[in-house]
Amino acid sequence: MNITGGIYNRQKIIAPDENITRPTLSKVRMSVFNTLGAMIDFHGKSFLDMYAGSGIMGLEAISRGFEKVKAIEKNRKAFNIIKSNFSRYEKVHDLKLIYGDSLKVCPKINEKFDVIYIDPPYFSGIYENSLEVIKPLSDGIIIIEHVNNIKILPEFTVLKQKQYSDKTITFLKIQ
Repeated sequence: MNITGGIYNRQKIIAPDENITRPTLSKVRMSVFNTLGAMIDFHGKSFLDMYAGSGIMGLEAISRGFEKVKAIEKNRKAFNIIKSNFSRYEKVHDLKLIYGDSLKVCPKINEKFDVIYIDPPYFSGIYENSLEVIKPLSDGIIIIEHVNNIKILPEFTVLKQKQYSDKTITFLKIQ
């Protein structure tokens, strides 16, 4: 797997076993960041990857100019691979990886993020809970990757939706 844009474009990243994670496809990552780039300037901004999986979304964010990235992962094997990938960049960038369940970790985080990326295991049924716990953390755009229709809480506004074969990327903002 490779970073698809920015200063680390084409750098190879180790991906966890596909039985553990489902990394976002490169064409989807490129589209997410291109769409996001039309909405905000990345310089000086912060990015939270709530379900890091492979860590690629946080590395894409750093590569494209986000100042600070925080990623959360609860699978120990995936966490260790992400930690290894992040170690190549964390001396130069504000890049932090947290081990734990996002639904338990997020309420303990006392900071705001310009962009929050939510991509839990499909069919996990935790999208609504994820939106609920990030409300105090959001200072901008929330991006959700999902395969089926999900219930968007009434305090969120859909900014944009994009379909990629079986998955949808939804851009939200708190009203």
